[in-house]
Amino acid sequence: MNLKMAACFVATVSLTSSCLAFSHRSIMTSSGSLRRVASSMTSLRPIVYTNQRLVAPVQFSTRLASTAEAEAPSTSSTTSDDENLTDEEKEAKARAALTSPFLKTMRDRGFLFQCTNLSELDSVLNDATSKNEAVSAYLGFDATADSLHVGSLLQIMILRHLQQSGHRPIVLIGGGTSKVGDPTGKDESRVMLTDDIIKKNTDGISKVFEKFLTFGDTTPSDAIMVNNDDWLSSISYLEFLRDYGQHFTINRMLSFESVKQRLAREAPFSFLEFNYMILQAYDFLELNRRYGAKLQLGGSDQWGNMISGCELGRRVDGAQLYALTAPLITTSDGKKMGKTAGGAVWLNADKLSEYDYWQFWRNTSDEDVIRFLKLFTELSLEDIETMEGWEGADINKAKIVLADEATALLHGRDCLKAIHDTIDSMFKGGKSAGASTEGLNRIFVTDEEASEGIKLIDLFVKLDLASSKKEARRLIQGGGAKLGEEKITDENAVLNKDSFGGINEVTLRAGKKRAGVVELQ
Repeated sequence: MNLKMAACFVATVSLTSSCLAFSHRSIMTSSGSLRRVASSMTSLRPIVYTNQRLVAPVQFSTRLASTAEAEAPSTSSTTSDDENLTDEEKEAKARAALTSPFLKTMRDRGFLFQCTNLSELDSVLNDATSKNEAVSAYLGFDATADSLHVGSLLQIMILRHLQQSGHRPIVLIGGGTSKVGDPTGKDESRVMLTDDIIKKNTDGISKVFEKFLTFGDTTPSDAIMVNNDDWLSSISYLEFLRDYGQHFTINRMLSFESVKQRLAREAPFSFLEFNYMILQAYDFLELNRRYGAKLQLGGSDQWGNMISGCELGRRVDGAQLYALTAPLITTSDGKKMGKTAGGAVWLNADKLSEYDYWQFWRNTSDEDVIRFLKLFTELSLEDIETMEGWEGADINKAKIVLADEATALLHGRDCLKAIHDTIDSMFKGGKSAGASTEGLNRIFVTDEEASEGIKLIDLFVKLDLASSKKEARRLIQGGGAKLGEEKITDENAVLNKDSFGGINEVTLRAGKKRAGVVELQ
């Protein structure tokens, strides 16, 4: 039996009366409204599952204490005082009381959004530290492309902070779940990937983690990387159905926002995709068994799946597991993090140059720069607080600091000199003779290609200065395209040997801050 057969078990178990786990009775509030539960899980005040019941929603959806603490009778004036606090005041008090370095960092730098049993997790982390031990926590990355993009950087930074706090990151590559496809945030089914493509993508995304984490087996906090294809692809359908199918109900799965949105749009929702949430929950159980993982980390859009994993571990193995999410990052204008007019901001240098990566951060809006400094750099909060008071032209200095620090984390500090030299020579007073183009993205053309002539709009696309030929034409029409210092006015213009003017490279410009080099081989 294989993964695809295992993916079919949900329909069978949904029709039986034995599917009592994640009981609808325990999910329903006093109003009896499933709709209320489902909407709460995706709002800013989502309901948090704790053991066998729901905890009343609070501002940031963090559980304030363990279930035992919550159910214990009042024995002190402190407990009595807490009962008089609003949910928001309890939330603020719980957050202020955090003492573990990891959770304090998550709170202070803006990573902490939702967490199960927050105070209890704080104690678990502190207890492990006091014994010179490490808590293992994992974060999953599906192999849907051959490079991660900057939208995944927030999650990588969480793992980095976890390791710096003395705990062990587990990087989970979703070689198995990539065969199914995560429906979260998608209006249509993902393209099915072959095993060869998944293998290629896995190799492509794996190398970036070594730039942020220390892997090995010499210290308790050394990171490890595992692939869920190791256990998902060998699943036996009947055995999986019998052992785990009883712990899920279709009722609750239909309440997930990702499911509701697809059904509301009457968009196709394959039965294969519907199983993704179950496989993700099973991953947590398997990682706890194999590597002692106690904490799952992720974005807030994964909250429902993560809670299912905590519940499955408790019901099957009696394990106390935890989930912590970070907010989904959008820019101040409401756009999704990681996309530009030129396309995705990739983390692999072979897909996006160090210069273009630097420019992405340099172009951060005034409203976002301080928030991004906290999330995507390791500058001290004291230094960032100083920059928070900067105004006018000084804001641009803060953006350069952000670009330098974020680029150095990914590509190393050695590349910064070439980037700054390129900017100084090309964008401060115009390009001078012999100006450095070392930091720019470049492509190569042969002597034969140049003799035949190459359309400039094609070169703009190849240099990622435009996402399409249509966009390149608009750039020319708007007067923002240049060949060297000369404005391009003809959409059908070509680059030929005469364009090089006796040298072996020319520069194409898109606007004031983006450029690339065409080099003659």
